[in-house]
Amino acid sequence: MTPLRLAVIIGSTREGRTGDRIGRWFVDRARRHDELAVTVVDLADHDFLASCPSEPTPAVRSFVARVGLAEAFVVVTPEYNHSFPGSLKQAIDHAYDEWQAKPVGFVSYGCGSIGLHAVEQLRTVFTALHAVTMRDTVGVDLLDGEPSPPAADRLERDADVLLDQLRWWGLTLRDGRATRPYVS
Repeated sequence: MTPLRLAVIIGSTREGRTGDRIGRWFVDRARRHDELAVTVVDLADHDFLASCPSEPTPAVRSFVARVGLAEAFVVVTPEYNHSFPGSLKQAIDHAYDEWQAKPVGFVSYGCGSIGLHAVEQLRTVFTALHAVTMRDTVGVDLLDGEPSPPAADRLERDADVLLDQLRWWGLTLRDGRATRPYVS
């Protein structure tokens, strides 16, 4: 069977961000699953601010193409002011059909809330785009410092549960799109 194409999107572009480190940890975990072909889409590599809707930049076109090729997504997001970053919203909005009938999972981080406020708002956005969001998430509490047992064990179990859900939904939706194209 052809591996499921999973794109891990690192959603923060801030200087000194934590998302790239958390994203690398998750990607390393995901690459242990042979049935997944994992790529990283780091929003810091795309210049969304320079783009307008009528003239997207080459970086934006590249982002949209990468979203289109992926069959499942994991969004690594911080929680800023009980929401997700504007850079992530801008990126999401540059694609539309490319998200449809594909599963989306979340790895979030924050202080105390582990980023769950951001995840709940992202669920609403992705539902509007006809994507399927996963119930289970991976949440990292930045107040804990570097995860150590048992927190590290919990994060690894949570990551494996999320990856199993994404694989099932991703393969099921891939078969469904092949059998009957999705119409929104």
